[in-house]
Amino acid sequence: MHEPSLFSGQSDDGTFVPFTDILFNALLGFSVMVFIAFSLIRPNAKAGDVDVKAEFIITTTWPDKNPDDIDTYVEDPVGNIVWYHSLQKGLMSLDRDDRGNYLDEVTVNGKTVSFPLNQETVTIRGVVPGEYIVNVYHFTNPTGEPVPVSVKIEKINPTLKVIYYDTLTLGKKGDEKTVVRFTLDDNGAVSDLNTRQASLVHEVRK
Repeated sequence: MHEPSLFSGQSDDGTFVPFTDILFNALLGFSVMVFIAFSLIRPNAKAGDVDVKAEFIITTTWPDKNPDDIDTYVEDPVGNIVWYHSLQKGLMSLDRDDRGNYLDEVTVNGKTVSFPLNQETVTIRGVVPGEYIVNVYHFTNPTGEPVPVSVKIEKINPTLKVIYYDTLTLGKKGDEKTVVRFTLDDNGAVSDLNTRQASLVHEVRK
């Protein structure tokens, strides 16, 4: 009598055994489980990567714990100006109006917690071609002393790059200085950095 092959798909009693179907379904199920397992693996975060939804960041700082109030003004190519009375204009935002040591302390369970950093940040979320002007203004001067003010401008995309950094001095209440002007083209490339002076305080208070 002819012996049925091991892989003939037929048993000794003539019953059909769907071996290939069972094998295929098993492999399919295993493949799905492997796919799900790999999809749940979280890649390691790259050290130093910061997910910032902006094209440029302008940061103004002055000495920690200094009570003087320094204000940042930024004008875009179409005349929008962000400052402490207009925190968002066009594609620009003044993220925080830092007023020296004002509101830099809170009391929690009888213990005082302080935040000594003096810093204002302006973000530019998109590229508007043309010239930008960055000014700083000495709003109040309770120390009665000159204040060194540092301004840094960073281009975020495609990689983080500092396009400007400098420290200047504001001597007294009411002093205003143009820190820098810079021009962007359609692709966000920076050119024509200069310090031609212009009063943005005068512009917003007309």
